[in-house]
Amino acid sequence: PLPPPMAAPSPSPTLARPDDVTVGAGPEPEVAPPPAGKAPPPPPRPHLSVAVLCLINLLNYMDRFTVAGVLPEVEDYFGIGDSSSGLLQTVFISSYLVLAPLFGFLGDRHSRKRLLALGLALWSGVTLATSFVPPQHFGALLAGRALVGVGEAAYSTLAPTLVADLFRGPARSRALGGFYLAVPLGSGLGYIAGSKVKDLAADWRWALRVTPVLGFVALLLLLALVSDPPRGGLDGAPATLTTGVTTGVTTGTGVTTGVTTGVTTGTGVTTLITGVTTGVTTDRSWGHDLRELGRNRTLVLSTLGFTSVAFVTGALALWAPAFLFRTRLARGEGQPCRGRRCQGDQSLLFGALTCGSGVLGVGLGAELSRRLRPHEPRADPLLCAGGLLGGAPCLLLALVCAKPCPPVAYVFIFLGETLLSLNWAIVADILLYVVPPGRRSTAEALQIVASHLLGDAGSPYLVGLVSDALGGGAAAISYQRGAGALLRALLLLPFAAALGGAAFLAAGNSLPRDRRRARREARGLPPDGDDDDDDDDDDGDHRGDHRSDRHGDPAAIVVPPAAGGRTRRVPVAHVLA
Repeated sequence: PLPPPMAAPSPSPTLARPDDVTVGAGPEPEVAPPPAGKAPPPPPRPHLSVAVLCLINLLNYMDRFTVAGVLPEVEDYFGIGDSSSGLLQTVFISSYLVLAPLFGFLGDRHSRKRLLALGLALWSGVTLATSFVPPQHFGALLAGRALVGVGEAAYSTLAPTLVADLFRGPARSRALGGFYLAVPLGSGLGYIAGSKVKDLAADWRWALRVTPVLGFVALLLLLALVSDPPRGGLDGAPATLTTGVTTGVTTGTGVTTGVTTGVTTGTGVTTLITGVTTGVTTDRSWGHDLRELGRNRTLVLSTLGFTSVAFVTGALALWAPAFLFRTRLARGEGQPCRGRRCQGDQSLLFGALTCGSGVLGVGLGAELSRRLRPHEPRADPLLCAGGLLGGAPCLLLALVCAKPCPPVAYVFIFLGETLLSLNWAIVADILLYVVPPGRRSTAEALQIVASHLLGDAGSPYLVGLVSDALGGGAAAISYQRGAGALLRALLLLPFAAALGGAAFLAAGNSLPRDRRRARREARGLPPDGDDDDDDDDDDGDHRGDHRSDRHGDPAAIVVPPAAGGRTRRVPVAHVLA
């Protein structure tokens, strides 16, 4: 049925001052004070929530790289070559990236905490089950690793966006730095745990039973202690405008036309405007989100750069201990694998180097970003580029020096991993401030898909395939030939790191524009406005507000700040039609 006839609207409203609203020639409309308790409250227990999320991320990467720490034993137990060993990582990453977009879509619309709990329970249970696979069923181990990827896809996609909604400004950068510190730290502990548990139990399969037990404990902590704050609640993202009485029709552009009384902004301030038009809604379809993210040049280029990081670290994580073990055999030191045990401390040493370089690299990257960003808006992609371009020659020297001088090789491994680790927290921070809050989970999922699909989903298998083609793996005639074949296959990694550095350099050119567009959209403004509100992300000093006062649209409604919030300027075009 057609709506009832609308009353004749009052004369076109005019604004006398930015902080006063005058409708027609009648008396000034009433402006209600901010209702008590309507402002978004700060998330409860943010530090405790982040601590639990960091612990789970640590277990996430421990679980992921425990298999790499016992790879020689796995090859000997199942009787497989290098290409089959590379499939262990490939099937894990493949299922991981296929499910990441689904969890990103769900995470933007449903409870992130419940999805995280589901993923944690799944990967812990399946990892425990795979430790009982008999030697004649290598395919069952592959299927189990694929299911582990499904569980970890939920966590890796959603947890960073939840951390971002618990803090803002520099505190957010520090929280993300701590969260991504678990990437190299957990990876290193995975090697160490695998190596030590294997030695203590005299069976490599016990190494797969450590993280599941800790995972179930972490699941209880997640359910009891972690809060799920509103998406973008600390970014000043205006909530959907709610109206008192609305009569009219909705056009194809999502603008509802009619007569509205009582417009409530995202900060909880109600402004009574009589006889005007309002009701702007946004397109929440996934296709619209994908189109907008595809236009974000900084996101695309930083994702390509991070893809090279994933390519390098994925292959290095799986093959570095095995390469060091074969190099030791080629030097005439140590004994080959016997039964379910291989003698050697390469996994332990590589794990310790990964932990140390990861702590140093992630912490150094976060601190350099914090110090340089106020002086150079493009500091973040430049730091990422420097890490990759500096890490490439270090990896090359580590490979070349492994056989003639192992101590020097370990030094260059430490330096290369430190430089690569500069990227982890910075890349996550770039995504968060160039993508509006409503699309962050989807953007995180797409970045995971792209970086893993073109990165570590194929790099371990590719390195193993090249090594087998050159005479390495189980078919190696001698230890020297096996080590040489794997060395030549690993030479792909420095080249990939250099390409990633070039992508980050290109991302620096578009970063200011994309950051400005994301900030404006989060505040409910047109993303391609003329004003240049390019202050640092959520720095809290209100510089952006002052610039808007000087250069922004004078015909705007100034909404008073909520508790601990910032003053908001709502353009008349968003409220009046």
